[in-house]
Amino acid sequence: MAGPAVVPSRRAAAVAPFHVMRILERARALEADGRDLIHLEVGEPDFPTPEPVIAEARAALASAPLGYTPAAGLPRLRQAIADHYRRRYGVAVDPARIIVTPGGSGALQLALAAVVDVGDSVLLTEPGYPCNRHIVSLIGGRPRVVPVGPETGYRLSAADARAVWQADVRALLLASPSNPTGAVMSAAAIAELQALAGERGAALIVDEIYQGLTYGVEDHTALSAGGDNVFVVNSFSKYFGMTGWRLGWLVVPPAFAETVSRLAQNLYLAAPTVSQHAALAALRPQTLSLLDQRRDAFRLRRDVLLDLLSDLGFGIPATPEGAFYIYARIPAHCADAATLAETLLETANVAVTPGLDFGGDDSGRMLRFAYTVGPARLREAAARIATVAALPC
Repeated sequence: MAGPAVVPSRRAAAVAPFHVMRILERARALEADGRDLIHLEVGEPDFPTPEPVIAEARAALASAPLGYTPAAGLPRLRQAIADHYRRRYGVAVDPARIIVTPGGSGALQLALAAVVDVGDSVLLTEPGYPCNRHIVSLIGGRPRVVPVGPETGYRLSAADARAVWQADVRALLLASPSNPTGAVMSAAAIAELQALAGERGAALIVDEIYQGLTYGVEDHTALSAGGDNVFVVNSFSKYFGMTGWRLGWLVVPPAFAETVSRLAQNLYLAAPTVSQHAALAALRPQTLSLLDQRRDAFRLRRDVLLDLLSDLGFGIPATPEGAFYIYARIPAHCADAATLAETLLETANVAVTPGLDFGGDDSGRMLRFAYTVGPARLREAAARIATVAALPC
């Protein structure tokens, strides 16, 4: 006789779907049917992995030992990341503080697991990357949202954080450059947040996975703020163009190096070995020069798409200063963003992300456009969007 059915845990059931992945799945299905889709939905640029990275991977496959690495990562890679911080940002980081992870998401999970106990609260900005709040919930924390809006350029101030701070807050999590808005926090603003968190005995966790992709503003790191409560999440996916290699890193305060390395041992043993060898080439000067050229191309794409969307009647509440997204308000005559996104996908063969993924009071009227394709494709996308956006939508 069968017993009671096994059901998902309450934590698992509470995790909402990441709608952009559903859109991507549908877009791929339409492509399989022969349609020409323009992908402006996912944060995956059309630039290929840099050739020096691929060459390094080939060399590793041919000659390097490819067993497990230490849980914290290849010592050579941790040193190379530390050297990168010193050369580009003027910050000295002990390689012992650097933990190589399976993607930026792995780094974020380690940081939260290291500081958050069941029932602790974590402050997060909204709109924001939805997986962040779900990871907080999955480890037993309580995500507490701090709204940010166009009036502040979608940036969090220390005054706003202080106004909502409660005694159970264990960490403040923010992103700079941010997804979906492209907002970049100044070094001074991050230093004020670091001081606030330090006063309250809390961690400041800064997601810097779009670091290097800034336009007309300073490219910096939260590590410059100092303090013994700063955790920095980063990734080889975005600026470095290595999305499918699933490699990131976490910089921890000195007192947390052993704790986080122990967590890594238990959660995933080690990051992918071939990817770690390949990433050594990503940090070399000739590769960084190529990546900076790609950053300049992203800036051109941003400017092209800003003009195109404005001409189509979309509102741009704040000009993005980083990452590769534009967070835009739909034309006034359109019913809602989710409906418009579905219509654009099914009718115009343009995939975009509705704001409901990112939260916030205005999310029902917002779309995120990823300028991850070239100017010609952006103009083609705008022409297709015009056929829909000019109608009741």
